[in-house]
Amino acid sequence: MSLVKRHKVLFPSLMDEIFKPDWFGGMESHNRYSPAVNIRENEKDFVLELVAPGRKKADFNVEIDDHLLTVSVENSSESTTTEDNYTRKEFVLTSFKRAFSLPETIDETKINASYEDGVLRFTLPKREEALPKPKRLIDIA
Repeated sequence: MSLVKRHKVLFPSLMDEIFKPDWFGGMESHNRYSPAVNIRENEKDFVLELVAPGRKKADFNVEIDDHLLTVSVENSSESTTTEDNYTRKEFVLTSFKRAFSLPETIDETKINASYEDGVLRFTLPKREEALPKPKRLIDIA
């Protein structure tokens, strides 16, 4: 029994890339978009940054339900070109949806969001009981 997978093609990854189902003119690859996300943890809160340039604040739909933060966008546009003997009509739909499970240590009533320079930034404050307690000395009697 061999643990090494062998391919009969000279460059298998290149051949897989060339012959993907949507490579030959399919629109599937053009509509797939998932924005990059950075998550940082501080002592007092989490900061979640979602990179989505070219949007407006009104484009975003943000929901929290049962410790699940969901961010979604759906934009559509249509263009029509009419010439002497033809009409061309194009539709463009761009959308994405990202969901994040929030830990129970997050105070969901105090979540803030802002959108600036193409970055949607959430501040997710921790509950008071989840914050680290300051170190203290104990006197020995």
